[in-house]
Amino acid sequence: MRTNINLLFYLKKRSTYRNGPVAIYLRFTVDGQRAEGSTGKTCDPSRWNTQTGRAIGTKEDVRTLNAYLDTLQAKAQEFHRWMTANDEMVTAESLKNRFIGKTEKVGTLVTVFKDHNQKMRSLVGQEFKKSTLQRYETALMHTKDFMQLQYNVSDVPILPKKLKPGKYLIYRASL
Repeated sequence: MRTNINLLFYLKKRSTYRNGPVAIYLRFTVDGQRAEGSTGKTCDPSRWNTQTGRAIGTKEDVRTLNAYLDTLQAKAQEFHRWMTANDEMVTAESLKNRFIGKTEKVGTLVTVFKDHNQKMRSLVGQEFKKSTLQRYETALMHTKDFMQLQYNVSDVPILPKKLKPGKYLIYRASL
């Protein structure tokens, strides 16, 4: 699946900004969804080209800053290639998390199902009957058989979708 990915460097002025250097931020955009983060660098707004997303000038500090931003861009492209090659779901948030080193705990459908059944097993006799547990065990068996038969896979990763207030949790399975 082809995704549209863009990386933008921009200056983010605070509402209390008067003068002096401003923080440089980067924005990942994947299929219209955005995720932002700080680069840890600053630049004077008078020396910033918004079209290129780089500092203007030929001094050593400007060249060093632009080289650093080029390195960040190459690193982001490499993460995207790696995620695509490993069939990971590429979203703006997942790309940003991979970029900053924060790894997401990716669950799988069978793992979540087994965890649920284990919790059910501990509640048999207190809140649930043994027949309820048997139904969940049967549902797990049928789910595994269906995935193997229909998609020729033994398990699928699931990522929780971000919740908005008043919305229900929806899982997105990537097959």
